Amino acid sequence: MATIGLDRLFYSRITELDGIETYGPPKVLAKAIKADLSVELIEAILYADDGAAEVVKEFKSGKLSLGVDDIGTTGAEELTGAVADDNGVLISGGEDIGAPVAIGFRAQKANGRYRYFWLYRVIFGLPATNLQTKSDSISFQTPTIEGTVMRRNRLDANGRHPWKAEVTEGDAGVAPSTISEWFIEVYEPIFTPQP
Repeated sequence: MATIGLDRLFYSRITELDGIETYGPPKVLAKAIKADLSVELIEAILYADDGAAEVVKEFKSGKLSLGVDDIGTTGAEELTGAVADDNGVLISGGEDIGAPVAIGFRAQKANGRYRYFWLYRVIFGLPATNLQTKSDSISFQTPTIEGTVMRRNRLDANGRHPWKAEVTEGDAGVAPSTISEWFIEVYEPIFTPQP
C-alpha cells in the first residue's frame, strides 16, 4: 500500500568494539520532509548449457537522502564530524568524517497505519545547503543530507548481516510492543532457533 506521510526521524550513535556495533539510545534528528532510499545490488550470472543457470543478487549498499527542516549543531556534529568551536560556531573541515549511525523513521500508509524502519548502518556526508532570496512569495529552503547505507558488521541470530528492519503495524504476527518500543532502542532481530 502507498504511503502518504513521513515523521519520527531518529538516529542512534554506533560504538564499535572489534568491529561489532552497539547502538546508543535513539535521538530525534529533525522534522522529516522527505526520505529517498535506493539500493544497489551485486549481481552474478552463471551461464551453462547455453543459458543462465544460476543468478545471485545480493545487497551491496544503499543511498539515503533525507530532506529535513533543520539538522542543528548537535546533529551535524554527530552525523558529519563537524565540530562547534568555543563560541558555538559549527566548523566543517576537509578532514571531517561522519560516524556511522542507525536511522529510524516511520511512514504513514493510506489506511492510517504506519510502516516503521531502521537502517542499521548509515554514514552521512555534509548536508547540502539551499538558499534563496525572498521575492513576491516566500519559498522555504531546507537542508538535504545524503548517506551511504551499509549492512551492519554484527551477525543476527540467523548468521546474517542485516541492513534494514521494516514492519507495518497491524500486520499478522506483529506484537503491539514491537511498535510501541520501536524508537526506544534500535530494533534487534529475534529468531527462534530451528531444530
